[in-house]
Amino acid sequence: MSLEEPEPAAVSREQYESLLDAAETYREALIVRCCGEVGLRPAELTRVTIGAIDQVRTDPPRYLLRLPESRVAYLPTGIERELRRYARSNGLSSDDPVFSVSTRRLQMLVTEIAARASERFDEPALEDVSTDGLRRYFLETALTDHEINPLVVKRVGGWGSFEALESYLSSPTDMEIVDEFAAVETGSTDRSGNRASVSDGSVVRSLLGASERCALVRLDADGYVDRWNRSAESVFGYRAGEIVGTHVSTLYAEEAVERGRPDQTLTRALEESGYEAEGWRVRRDGSRFRATEIVTPLRDDRHRLQGFALLVYDVSEYHDRLEEVRSDRETLEQVYDVATRHRALTDALLEATSHEAVEAATCQALTEGRTYDVAWIDRTTHSDRHGNWRTASGLEAERVDRLVPEDWSEPHPSVPDREPRPRGDGADSGTGLSGSDEPAVGIAETADARSVSVVTNVEATLGDDAGGFEGRVAAVPLWYGDTVYGRLSVATERPEAFGEAERAWLETIGRQVGYAIAAIRRRNLLLSDRVVELEFVCRDEGSFFVETTRRLDCRFQLDSLVPLSDSTQLYYVRLEGASPAEVFERAEADPGISDCRLIETYEDACRLEFVVEGSSPTLTLTEYGVTVCEARFEGGTATITAECAADADIRTIVAGLRSAFPDSELAGKRETERPVQTGREFREGLEERLTDRQEAALRAAYSGGYYDWPRESTAEEIADAMGVSSPTLHSHLRKGQHELLRTFFDDPSGEE
Repeated sequence: MSLEEPEPAAVSREQYESLLDAAETYREALIVRCCGEVGLRPAELTRVTIGAIDQVRTDPPRYLLRLPESRVAYLPTGIERELRRYARSNGLSSDDPVFSVSTRRLQMLVTEIAARASERFDEPALEDVSTDGLRRYFLETALTDHEINPLVVKRVGGWGSFEALESYLSSPTDMEIVDEFAAVETGSTDRSGNRASVSDGSVVRSLLGASERCALVRLDADGYVDRWNRSAESVFGYRAGEIVGTHVSTLYAEEAVERGRPDQTLTRALEESGYEAEGWRVRRDGSRFRATEIVTPLRDDRHRLQGFALLVYDVSEYHDRLEEVRSDRETLEQVYDVATRHRALTDALLEATSHEAVEAATCQALTEGRTYDVAWIDRTTHSDRHGNWRTASGLEAERVDRLVPEDWSEPHPSVPDREPRPRGDGADSGTGLSGSDEPAVGIAETADARSVSVVTNVEATLGDDAGGFEGRVAAVPLWYGDTVYGRLSVATERPEAFGEAERAWLETIGRQVGYAIAAIRRRNLLLSDRVVELEFVCRDEGSFFVETTRRLDCRFQLDSLVPLSDSTQLYYVRLEGASPAEVFERAEADPGISDCRLIETYEDACRLEFVVEGSSPTLTLTEYGVTVCEARFEGGTATITAECAADADIRTIVAGLRSAFPDSELAGKRETERPVQTGREFREGLEERLTDRQEAALRAAYSGGYYDWPRESTAEEIADAMGVSSPTLHSHLRKGQHELLRTFFDDPSGEE
């Protein structure tokens, strides 16, 4: 051994990786790599420049480092890239030294890194590592692991002779001599380095960039932590001195340890030559994270188990993103199902031909998908002898009461008063049907009269064959104009049901179904050959005309009723027994009358016009598909004569009127044949009521384009053609138009 170069301390592959882990700066890691992977001395490090890098091959790129005095070193591609990156980051030119410090400072830096590694990984031998020890590591790796030609190693390492190189190598033992030649004899040696002991060094280097989420841990054959690097410390929070020598179960969740999962994982890794699993892992502070782990047995060249390599990857972020995607998908599927139910409901309403069909189609359409489990409609049809009408889907109608919360036993604010339903077993009305003593319970979220009401935390026992229910129930008024036809209720076990968007959708359904009911009632009345004539008596003070006749002792006779919108009607009435001024004074104080005016005055009466906004008996009847034929208001009583289709549910009509005006009743009804008048009969009747000059004026004006827009002829041109004056023509036209409109709107007989 030369006195000039004493034998340096040997450095193993694991120790070298520990030194890299202990490097705290980019420059420190580069210095260690230049010594241990390029074989540079400290003095040579001070002369390294980017300009000294020589690319000697392009495909693939290969580099040499040319130093003064014809010194040539091989520069691995990875280190070449890192040197250039470091130079760019620090603004160095091609001639500037990459490491602008003294030789002594470089030696001290390596010593500091070695001391830090020794303390961090609790390995005293690391404290003696120097730059010479790193050059010895370079030499042993090149000759032993990579089997590079010794002549090449001598030159790139800067050794002048094999004697100088020999001082860095330890003398082989007897067993090493036997092992080397035995491997050659059996043919087990190759150039990939399989003869060397197992090592995780190359894997560690590739994972350093992902150290925040990825940890590589070395376990011994019994599952105890043998090696712990910086990446593992970043993931789990343990320092090497705290975890080395501890069983791997420390990193598992408590319930996994109780099931024996750590030992099972190691066993399966041995049986399958590697095992991959996913589950919860625990950090030093007790927090949990989702992780994917890969366990690989480590064996030497004789297939003897040396331990395990445990790769743990923190997948919490990806797992959370996956859960978000799944949640978003479930939300989208729910929205799609809601939209599908809405389309199905719309199609069903278009095909329905009766009130009952609308209710049945609504409940069935809503429960066919996954959105709602049960749907039912309560329609008040009470009289002295009848209870409520109920349509249900998803559950028998008699079981629905078990889902109805106690605070819904009273009707919705806009739904007619409800009377107890007949009970088949005589059970008290305060409990469910069939003797159930477990009414639904929950927390009500009340809304206004036309909004959705929701009860959460509903629990109900539905029966032995129907199981139980735990979820939410929502109630939706079915209304059109000022009339509520009933209440649609839907029940679901979805925990997030009835959000703001879903409530808005249900409110739309309530209006849609109410409109369909009103449209069907009116259509049935128009198409029916036989009608039922109804006579209603209303004494309710909520009606302006009823209360005015009571206060002023007067009489109103309805001449005409013109609907302007869903909630506004135009009344033309004949007033007797009071002055218009008295009536107008009361109208100004009534919020339901938006406007009124005097149209015509007679000797003992007058004709008035009222714009009625809001509830009125005639409007309520109209919204139930009834045609008001006549109405008289006198002495605080309204007598209304109306017509409805022969198949109309009269109980529902009466209940609807009484819900808005309780002091009302049905006084009589009779079925009659609706008179049918042909177009020819209508024209013949009209011709009898028009004079020759009126008919001639109407025909001339119509044929001459007077009624077109823009007009093809003026009144003066029509008058000249007929040989009459313009005022005379206008007189004939007004009288003829009056007779035409009176025939159409009023009395076909022409009687006043």
